[in-house]
Amino acid sequence: MRADWAAFPPAETLSLPELRAAAEQVRARWTAGGPTMADTVERTIATDAGGVRIRVYRPQGAGAMAPALLYIHGGGFVLFSLDTHDRLMREYAAAAGVVVVGIDYPLSPEARFPVALDRIGAAARWIAAHGATIGVDPRRLAIGGDSAGANLAIATAVDLRGSVAFDAILSNYGFFSTVVSDDAEARLGGADALLHRDELLGYARNYLTHAAQAADPRAFPLSADLAGLPPTLLLIPGLDVLAEQSVAMARRMRAAGVAAETVIYPGATHSFLEAMSIADLARRGIADGAAFLAGHLHR
Repeated sequence: MRADWAAFPPAETLSLPELRAAAEQVRARWTAGGPTMADTVERTIATDAGGVRIRVYRPQGAGAMAPALLYIHGGGFVLFSLDTHDRLMREYAAAAGVVVVGIDYPLSPEARFPVALDRIGAAARWIAAHGATIGVDPRRLAIGGDSAGANLAIATAVDLRGSVAFDAILSNYGFFSTVVSDDAEARLGGADALLHRDELLGYARNYLTHAAQAADPRAFPLSADLAGLPPTLLLIPGLDVLAEQSVAMARRMRAAGVAAETVIYPGATHSFLEAMSIADLARRGIADGAAFLAGHLHR
């Protein structure tokens, strides 16, 4: 993926629209191929937070009322889309045998915290109330995401605790705090890394309305009250500067009584699942997540 980015000018020289366009192009090659769905439907649902675009992936063999994973794409709150994560969502649908509902959300800095979180929460409430209209069993729901999407997934689960009953959370290399340790930056970050501290702090500045919100557990849920969350699987790339945050999240979840599992993938970098078409490690990561989802949703 780094070689794909090399075809573009340095990111810091691009305007935000140019950076987003480049990001979509870089990801396009990685989303090609993969499982064919029985049906894929995109629609805008009317929620109490406004219209929310969703994309519903129904795998071959899914029943009329199927369990579902609500999936939130990553991209530092600033980049990416349902399109960049299209294949990943299809892979989960096929491998877990569940409907996947990709939830779109407004990007920052045009829409700063808590707009995206509120929009995702409103969509999740709509699905819990009206899931039958899209062939989803609202009694069997999981939520998940990658990077900033994992942040939004866990923050949504915390927000909706007691009102929407999720059976599981899938967290792929989550971005849970603005604090990146010196040790992690020295070992795994730096300007040549796929992801580094300055880049993460830049994403946070774009996401937050003001700096003090970095301590708000709704914005960065590593400091949230995690009690009562459902079983959670955290996938952790060994070479990711954010790895320590998923380790810390799992530790805090367990201390709060949450059944939190971790799988560490030595040699993997941030966003490694996107290399599913060429990397056995990515395919194993997707299979691990799918098996976890199937175990909690097929009941």
